[in-house]
Amino acid sequence: MPPFTVLHVCMGNICRSPMAERLLVLAVRERLGRLGVDAGGADALVHSHSAGTGGWHAGEEMNPPAARQVTARGGDVAGFAARKLRSDLIDAADLVLTATADQQEYVVALRPDAAPRTFVLGEFGRLLGALATDGLPPAEATPEGVYARGVALVAAADAAREGAGTLPTDDLDDPWGRGDQCFSRVADEIEETVQPLAAALLP
Repeated sequence: MPPFTVLHVCMGNICRSPMAERLLVLAVRERLGRLGVDAGGADALVHSHSAGTGGWHAGEEMNPPAARQVTARGGDVAGFAARKLRSDLIDAADLVLTATADQQEYVVALRPDAAPRTFVLGEFGRLLGALATDGLPPAEATPEGVYARGVALVAAADAAREGAGTLPTDDLDDPWGRGDQCFSRVADEIEETVQPLAAALLP
């Protein structure tokens, strides 16, 4: 049921998955702006949130260099609080994007039925680039339209991987403690997937 829900997963939920969460929100808002639709309605179309496989940082704000990347790109970090991944979050997600293959395995071990909708972020971006979108439901900037298109997009990406494994380059480096240059590179890699995703949902 709408909105189309994307769950981003990393280890501690203070660096990679929060950046992915908020940069997808930004990409959807920018897309709506280009379409001449009020970007204030973005949350009704796509629900982007995140969690970590570990709960060490539960309740903490985004790591400062991660927050700097989001705000520098025009995103918003207000209201973010880290949390540990739970089964019900996976169950409610239409798409689960993990920072690494290890985290993908963690999600699928927790919820085996989520395997068809769980991808490493870089893997999903790679598959998305090769998908023909003309067979998807028509694009509409409505909750029902984006949901139908998103669910079909995930199914198409799952079919496209045909049991193939992920590539080492699909993983996002863990930038924790490594300075702004590393965070900037990781944020660029996140945008390489979340911007095409927003474009596919709202062409």
